[in-house]
Amino acid sequence: MNEIIRQKLLGMGEEKLKKFSEGLIPGAEKIIGIRLPALRKYAKETAAEYGISALDDNDVYYEETMLRGMVIGYLKTDFQTRLGLIAEFVKHINNWAVCDSFCSTLRFKKKELYDVWQFLQPYLESDKEFEARFGAVMLLDYYITDEYIDKTLQALVNINTEYYYSSMGTAWALAECYIHYPEKTLPIIKAGSADKQTHNRAIQKICDSHRITDDKKEELRKYRKK
Repeated sequence: MNEIIRQKLLGMGEEKLKKFSEGLIPGAEKIIGIRLPALRKYAKETAAEYGISALDDNDVYYEETMLRGMVIGYLKTDFQTRLGLIAEFVKHINNWAVCDSFCSTLRFKKKELYDVWQFLQPYLESDKEFEARFGAVMLLDYYITDEYIDKTLQALVNINTEYYYSSMGTAWALAECYIHYPEKTLPIIKAGSADKQTHNRAIQKICDSHRITDDKKEELRKYRKK
């Protein structure tokens, strides 16, 4: 990150938020304490002003990595260049917050979704915690649709969920699948296709949702693995 950008970020920090975030985001070693809307706004400005030159990877602070991911999402560039930048950035993801904010910032045209699906396959099959979470959250953000729901469900139950954050990301995605496509997701839950921890976490996330009726929640609780 160039020094101008770094100094700007340092000036945006809030000490109270810094201390709060330090306990919330394991893996983020140095935190400035910047509110997410402010960081997003500055990422858009950075993408417009600096472009790809803002993307060197000598990050010192958590927010620098977060900003770099957002800049990739806001850059005006061709599709293949974006995929290359995404692949390079995923190597640097080491916490859930960077992963999830990065995924939600990316935007794709409908005609690009097939190629993005192919691009995601190595991550969906990865045995690395945050590569697997990246794959799961990308499915959650872009592939819970009529066209992809069946493929998404199958991919989710095959993700390596031995690690906490890949399991939580997969559970979150399965919960969203149930909320939007209950008739397709319920058989997956009944069959217990995911491992015990991920299965139970998905049920808990569904039951935490205000979008599900109490009688449906009661039914789902019966399928918890003991």
